[in-house]
Amino acid sequence: MVKSFPWRIVALIIGGIFIYAGVIKAMDPVGFANDIDNYKILPWTIGVRLAFYLPWLEILCGLAVILGLLYRGGLLILTALVSIFIAASVISKVRGLDITCGCFGHASKYLSFFGHLLLDLAIFAGLIGLSISNRAQQSQL
Repeated sequence: MVKSFPWRIVALIIGGIFIYAGVIKAMDPVGFANDIDNYKILPWTIGVRLAFYLPWLEILCGLAVILGLLYRGGLLILTALVSIFIAASVISKVRGLDITCGCFGHASKYLSFFGHLLLDLAIFAGLIGLSISNRAQQSQL
């Protein structure tokens, strides 16, 4: 778990973002399944399963990052999820699909592709920073 104050603030922000995003998606799994299907990458049946599973994974990993329980696992899973999402977004943009991700409900609906990409890259950078900070603290012990 992160012990320095600035990294603790980053952990709280990133954990909170994933808890919020997970709750928004968990409240409307069918809408989230449609959002997943809009990417035209996965079969519908897999997208539906992910729509019911991923929000809870995001909530649990966000809690892990905030509470420090299973911290490294939570960071690893969230980093993988963000990486996959960034890749899917870029692939969809290259394919000419105009997609609203639905990650944050109505709050992010009006962001442009580049706005979403910058937000995702900032979250990714925060997750990488938290991982590096955690490893540095573990090596000092």
